[in-house]
Amino acid sequence: MKTASWRFLLVPLAFFAQSCLAGEELITTARYASGEQVPYILNAGNSPPKYIVILFPGGSGLVDPHMENGKLVYGFKGNFLVRSRLLIVDDEFATVTTNSTQSRERVQALLDDLKSRWPDARIYLMGTSNGTGATMALAGYLSDRIAGVIHTSSLAGIYDFDARKYKNRQLIVHHRDDHCRATPFSAAEASHERFGDDFIVMKGGISVGDSCEAFAHHGYNGIERETVDAIKKWIRQGG
Repeated sequence: MKTASWRFLLVPLAFFAQSCLAGEELITTARYASGEQVPYILNAGNSPPKYIVILFPGGSGLVDPHMENGKLVYGFKGNFLVRSRLLIVDDEFATVTTNSTQSRERVQALLDDLKSRWPDARIYLMGTSNGTGATMALAGYLSDRIAGVIHTSSLAGIYDFDARKYKNRQLIVHHRDDHCRATPFSAAEASHERFGDDFIVMKGGISVGDSCEAFAHHGYNGIERETVDAIKKWIRQGG
């Protein structure tokens, strides 16, 4: 998903105000077997989370979080998932923001680190746009390893995505007016109709710029809160 840098200015101030309500830190304890770090941004409240949502952004997916001059630096701040992550965080939910990946080794390093911190937390993976290439590719591997996978603004390949074969929960979320050629609403709707996949359809909001950018309907611009609340409701229904 493409994001023009000037569109970062459109992120509502409410998102930044809420940052005071959720602790944020760079975590570097997740590692490959070789010892190489798998850094991620952790946003969490004061209580041990019941649910942890790993976020895979669209576009190149390279968040690359790191410290510069004592400040946390990362990319894709305008991406739907990255800019909305503070709306997810509460007393029950924490988020992990990291590079999108199809590497089983990389995602397992994240899972091992999170489970060492909060062994009782239920972990979900959520991707958006190009990030759903990874969520679909990893669905089989994660079938018995995490509580579920959420695919938002999915690539056209979602048409053939049959969630019935997986042991965990799977959810498709799409804006009815997403006109991005790479993420047609019709493909998400067809997956639901063909296989009975859980499906949330979003409507409304504001569309700005190219239909594949983060501040078009493709990125749930103007209805971030409603979209996040619907996803969190679905997660809670799983216990």
